[in-house]
Amino acid sequence: MSPDLPPVAPSVTAALVEALSPRLRKRLDAGVTKLLARPATRDGDTVRIAVDDETDVVLHAPGGTVTGADAIRCGCLLSPDCLHRAAAASAAPVADDTPAPDAAGDPAPTGDTDTPDETGETEPETATPAQRAAARAVFDAAAAVLEAGTDGAGAVLQAELLHAAHTARLAGLPRASAAAVSVVTAVRAARAADPGHRLGDLTDALTAVLDVAHRLPHATGPDLTGLRGTARQPYRPDGSLRLYGLFSEPVLTAAGYAGAVTWTADADGRLCTVSDVAPGGPARATGAADRAVRVGDTALTHRELSRAGLAVSGATVSPTGRLGAGAGVRAVRAPGAAWHDEPLDRLWAVPAADQVTRALNGGQDLLFLEVTLTGTVREAAGDCLLADCAGVPLRLAAAHDDPALPYRENLRLLAAARGSRLRIVARLTPGPYPRALLLAAAHPTDAEARVDLGLDRLQYADLPHGALAPEAGAPAAADEAPLHLLRRRVHQAVPGGRRVLALAGSTPGDAARLRRLGLATAADLLEDLHTAAADRSRDVFGRLVPADTGRFARSWLAAAVYTEVVEQALCVHAWQGAADEVAARAMT
Repeated sequence: MSPDLPPVAPSVTAALVEALSPRLRKRLDAGVTKLLARPATRDGDTVRIAVDDETDVVLHAPGGTVTGADAIRCGCLLSPDCLHRAAAASAAPVADDTPAPDAAGDPAPTGDTDTPDETGETEPETATPAQRAAARAVFDAAAAVLEAGTDGAGAVLQAELLHAAHTARLAGLPRASAAAVSVVTAVRAARAADPGHRLGDLTDALTAVLDVAHRLPHATGPDLTGLRGTARQPYRPDGSLRLYGLFSEPVLTAAGYAGAVTWTADADGRLCTVSDVAPGGPARATGAADRAVRVGDTALTHRELSRAGLAVSGATVSPTGRLGAGAGVRAVRAPGAAWHDEPLDRLWAVPAADQVTRALNGGQDLLFLEVTLTGTVREAAGDCLLADCAGVPLRLAAAHDDPALPYRENLRLLAAARGSRLRIVARLTPGPYPRALLLAAAHPTDAEARVDLGLDRLQYADLPHGALAPEAGAPAAADEAPLHLLRRRVHQAVPGGRRVLALAGSTPGDAARLRRLGLATAADLLEDLHTAAADRSRDVFGRLVPADTGRFARSWLAAAVYTEVVEQALCVHAWQGAADEVAARAMT
């Protein structure tokens, strides 16, 4: 996937790949690899890729997005049925396929409403036949990706999942559609060895799409409404707001989008965001912080707003706290507040365990913590910063691994400030031990200043006098929680597919250990996962019959959901248990 290419709508990629002959489909992955190595030039809304000295592929993206198959043209003799057009669409980021609102400005209805039966009682709402068919198509396409694994999920399987996503969108299932597109984006990032790719993110994306598609055909009432989702976030009028800047963070996604998001809080401590995200790469992620925010006529940049304030009239806010930028919104610069001053100080007054519980229950996942830096610990993905948070041993990891963003470099410098007590803002990472992604921190030597760790670069002069980088230690034993015996099999299937678990065979030792430690359900799920992976029948002539991808996907989904739920419970216990232990010691 190339960030130099404009995003392409899922329906366009699906149509171009579907039009290829079987012979060309077999060559599509090689064509994508070849096309990614060719130079691309941009001229306004047009991007031109030089396939060779005589042939160019041209992508026309009015408004920044390719929305029709005719917008991709090729100069070769086989066009329009050539490989180059499908390869270009498969190499580009996936665009948002949200339909336009109707004439009244409201989203189109997504399904039937509750209707009274002959007795006058209201029947529970159920999915329409078209929605059930679309959900099954999404499940089958996602199961095929899981069956093949990242290594085998080439452009053809990706296009089939994009086609299912487009069908789900047309059937009024935006949540399933968005989840399917997220899987394709993550698969492309994994196959391209993108620095921002994480196996856990791809696993979560596959779990989400399979879970929604599996549950939706049988859901009714409010559950069905939640599984359908909404096509867009409605912005609601919120009157006048007085906002105080908290911090800014860069955005750099595997889908080819980049920019910045600035977090603010109002007088009651409610969080609101101002974002500037568009197609682009690392340069846009670092440069967006110095662009003016898109609210009213203010000239404040994101970097300035993170330390200043904003007075907004006629404000509109989405359910997730994002500020609208409509024509009726007015905004002017106002004084900001330090993290230790009101109203921002109240964000750090909430106990850490309560903040974690709120995040795991679907609330805001930002944590406002006061920590003492204690050193570093070495992990497979890199060094983590160790900190003590009111007696809770906390690991703070870099929020993004792209070298263009200074997260990891700043983390190394903060490790040299051992013993410093700082206020920080981090994003929760659910797991069996306290862990979070570090986003912003108070300055190590100036309590009134703060550092946006994805945008600002610390220097050794910013550290306390005499600070030395501590040596990294080995991971704590908490990494080897019993649940990892099931979790690692769930993760192994994502890049390697069914064959990895089929070759691994049964693991009676792991299952026995899980049962011995009281995790009988985990042991049953592990055995069922291996059985489903190895289940290949033969016909009367001894030939292997096609695998039952649905059974393997359901077994994998059960193991993934169980792992996620148990890890959340362990996460709450880790934060709450450590805090209770400290409180008990203080009382004795």
